[in-house]
Amino acid sequence: MANETTMNPASEGEGPADTGRRKFLTATTAVVGAVGVGFAAVPFIKSWSPSERAKQAGAPVTVDISALQEGQQLTVAWRGKPHYLVRRSKAMLATLPEMDSTVLDPKSSNAGQQPKYAQNEYRSIKPEVLVLEAVCTHLGCAPEFVPEVKPQPFYEDWKGGYFCPCHKSKYDLAGRVFKSQPAPANLPVPPYHFIDDNSIEIGVDPSSSNSTGAA
Repeated sequence: MANETTMNPASEGEGPADTGRRKFLTATTAVVGAVGVGFAAVPFIKSWSPSERAKQAGAPVTVDISALQEGQQLTVAWRGKPHYLVRRSKAMLATLPEMDSTVLDPKSSNAGQQPKYAQNEYRSIKPEVLVLEAVCTHLGCAPEFVPEVKPQPFYEDWKGGYFCPCHKSKYDLAGRVFKSQPAPANLPVPPYHFIDDNSIEIGVDPSSSNSTGAA
């Protein structure tokens, strides 16, 4: 029993007034601490919230691609959806003509799946940089980027591209959907333009911008 007294010395000789005062001080300290955390958090929340609301509303998003290497992919959010930006190598681009007989829309002729300026063999403004909405056209899953040109468990003659593990839909390195897939259409290309060689703005067409970047 002696140990209990040693562990809780405040309980000895403490009258009702002392007990009340101690509880008041403890509560006051807790309130001050909470207020301090609140003041520290407000600037952070305010600095981010407008940006997030703007993105949800469809405000353009500027992306720095200067560090994006060949074969790498960057994921950003616009209008509440993920978007992929990929820097394709010459070897990756060379596979695209080989896929024409495998994909559903080889000429990207469906105008609703990409802007006119991306209605080409690369589905992009610059051949090496691809911009896609990262939402499978079947049920809205996020397809996985599988850039390696080698046999895969889901496709023996894989040339690189996107695979949706949810329902096995496949797309090539231009986001073109394979024939006879659950997904009925290509991965959409959003409106975008190059601000310069290292910056892309998603949400604005080249014709609507003051971009000086080469098309």
